[in-house]
Amino acid sequence: MLKIHESEQHLPALTRVFALLGKRWNGLLIAALATGPAGFIQVRRRVPGISDRMLSDRLHELTTAGIVTRTVHPGPPARTLYALTERGSALLGPLHALACWGREHLPPQPHGADEAPTG
Repeated sequence: MLKIHESEQHLPALTRVFALLGKRWNGLLIAALATGPAGFIQVRRRVPGISDRMLSDRLHELTTAGIVTRTVHPGPPARTLYALTERGSALLGPLHALACWGREHLPPQPHGADEAPTG
């Protein structure tokens, strides 16, 4: 358990972490890429409810942050694959811990609401 003086030391890092992971969809997209590289449509299928525009924006943001790589394979047809970087893969353990904590400490959502946020 963190003591008060230790938690204050972590505030700047936690602020940066939640600025990235606290945005809607980002944690789910990282989890969706945990099984390996995927194309845009595959990622969209793994994260129900996300719009194409939002998926594109979030993947770009995660790529810029060095969490996800975007690789274009020339065609025909051209294929774009997204994959976790080493930095992104390092988030899988903490995301798993957060999911376990959520199952244990947060009330269940109405049927289907646990699958993905809407909007």
